[in-house]
Parts: sequence; structure tokens; C-alpha cells
Amino acid sequence: MKLYSVAENGALRKIGKLAFADNAVYLVDDYKNLYLWFGQKASKKKKDLSKKKAEVLNEKKETPANIQIVYQGKEFGAFLAMMDLLKKGLKAKAPIERRTELEIDYEDTMELIDIGLEPDLEGEITIAAHKLALEKKSYDDLCKDLAKVQINIIKGKSKITAAEMNKKAKEIHKSSSTYEELCWLIAELNMLLKKKSFK
Repeated sequence: MKLYSVAENGALRKIGKLAFADNAVYLVDDYKNLYLWFGQKASKKKKDLSKKKAEVLNEKKETPANIQIVYQGKEFGAFLAMMDLLKKGLKAKAPIERRTELEIDYEDTMELIDIGLEPDLEGEITIAAHKLALEKKSYDDLCKDLAKVQINIIKGKSKITAAEMNKKAKEIHKSSSTYEELCWLIAELNMLLKKKSFK
């Protein structure tokens, strides 16, 4: 995952977390998705330039991502489900750069592994998300699993209460993320946690 703020002239600056300021525009590269978050007071120029930057980034990807625009106060789906973590932030030098030899597609990833190539981070997440989907857990259980991972990242080793778990799981459920999005987010956050990429 890569986080950027967008300047008034369209320049991208890598950042460790999102402050969700009213006049800000952020770009979040989640491998499968490019999210553009528009603050309520962000200028039209900044928003227009950020769209062009997202398109340029997308053209460089081997597998094009979905570009999604998210407006302040109207967040939805997977973006809404991970907002607390975007506020907490990533470590500045986390080892999460994407190499280009693997694609997101599960079958392609497995074919490369079968011939002896090691998966990159995106490949590892893809495999973990696919395995999780094969478990056929209920949507509610996936919401609880994602809630647990998110709270663990935010609280560290502090004990998680049932009330906290239920509250976060309900928030995730309301985000209307798809089943696949939940599997991907759980796999991605577990992988980033394993690699100690969060502050």
C-alpha cells in the first residue's frame, strides 16, 4: 500500500498517514485499487490534476487497477473499512514496494510459484486472500476478522474488549465492502502486520 498527498500543482508526495484535512486530496494505491479521496474544500484544479496523476500511475501497472473517487463524508466500501488504519499510518520505510514480475491473478501467481519463482508482496496477499475465500466464512465472520486485525494494529498488545470488536465489526459491515474486498483487506493487513509495516 502506498499513500500520497496531492499538491495544488498536482505533484504527488509520499506520506505515512492520512490526516483527512478538508482541503486535501489523497491518493491511496492498494495494488488492486487506486483511491482518490477529495476533501470538501479541495480545489477543482487539485482534484482534476489528481485524476490525471492516477491515470498515469495506472498506465504503468501491469494489471490496471480500479480508480475510485471517494468524497469526504461519503466514504464507502473497502476505503471506509480501512480509514482508521490510514489515519494511524504506515512506517516511512516499510518494505512494501511492488515488484513487476507478478500479477494479481491467482492462477498466474500459482503458475509462477510452480516454476520456482518467489511471490512478491502482492502475490503473497493474493494467495492469502484466495485461501481465506476458500474457507467460505460468513460475511459477518469476515467483518469480525477484519475488525480484530484493525484493532490489533491500532491498540498493539492491549486487550481487545467484546464491545470494541462488535462496534468495529458493525462499522465494517455498514461499509458494504464485497466479500472479496474483505478477504483482500484481511490478507493485506495481516501481511503488513507480519512485515511490521505499521507505526
